[in-house]
Amino acid sequence: MTADRPPVDLTAAGAFVAAMQFQVGEATGTRVTGHVDLGPDQHTPWGVVHGGLYCSVVESAASIGASLAVQDHGQFAVGVNNNTDFLRSMTSGRVDVVAEPVQQGRTQQLWQVQLTRGDGKLVARGQVRLQNVPLPG
Repeated sequence: MTADRPPVDLTAAGAFVAAMQFQVGEATGTRVTGHVDLGPDQHTPWGVVHGGLYCSVVESAASIGASLAVQDHGQFAVGVNNNTDFLRSMTSGRVDVVAEPVQQGRTQQLWQVQLTRGDGKLVARGQVRLQNVPLPG
């Protein structure tokens, strides 16, 4: 971390991350873990979890890790592409989140994120390409 910039505060990640109920566990520049407890608040009108929630969790986990990886260089990472596959529908329960980099370069990063249910089966998986950009200010 640079001397004139505070560390990233994950507890102040914003109302959006709080609203989707993504609970971050481990967070480093090479791995982000956490979970989401799913239920009616995240349902479509047809009673299953909205795919947009999975996309948002994938984007958030990758962005947190990628930003932590470059914060010592006075940068953060912004998503430029999110490709999320929905493999199993859910109505409720916990999904565990694991995000890890596929490639980390000077200007871009590629992260893979997996969301699994309690029995270990994959619910959704995503890949996010991120651009490393200067921190504001």
